[in-house]
Amino acid sequence: MSSPCGPEYAPAGDVGAALMVIDSQLKAIYDGRTKPDPEQQELVAQFTESLGPEGVEDMLDGVCTLIYMFMQWLRMTYEDHDKDVIEYVVPSLVASMRMMPKSIRPEAIPTMAGLLVAGGTGLSPSLWRKQYGEWTGAEMNPLEATAFLLAEHINRIADDRDFATRLITGVLTGVEES
Repeated sequence: MSSPCGPEYAPAGDVGAALMVIDSQLKAIYDGRTKPDPEQQELVAQFTESLGPEGVEDMLDGVCTLIYMFMQWLRMTYEDHDKDVIEYVVPSLVASMRMMPKSIRPEAIPTMAGLLVAGGTGLSPSLWRKQYGEWTGAEMNPLEATAFLLAEHINRIADDRDFATRLITGVLTGVEES
């Protein structure tokens, strides 16, 4: 039975812009930067402001699409080892989120866990979240952190710092070619 939260009903959003933000954060962490780079933060802020309201909505949908795609890749990977993606990914990411109280307020964690479960069970994280109203400002950092943590988890599994980014760019390239 089809769900109204099925990915076939969800807008993909601006996956490229979302991936650019997540990839720049991954590179900063891998380069050993522990404090945010003010210049990088300013560039991201300028970019986000240039998008306008519709562009920001597209980028939010793009981040949710990343979460969906990452969770689907993880689901297939864990199933190859007879493991459940929800059991193995969600608790560790929630534990990581709990260790980030400046970026992720505790009340946002259940929503982010819900996005992970939605993506891992084949539902659109974006449509799942929209059932509960509009995004809030307090959810922006946690949403970005959730996509970042998933990408980093994938990179660790693959033992390749660029694997998650290449995974998505490969899919985007395939879509453009077809």
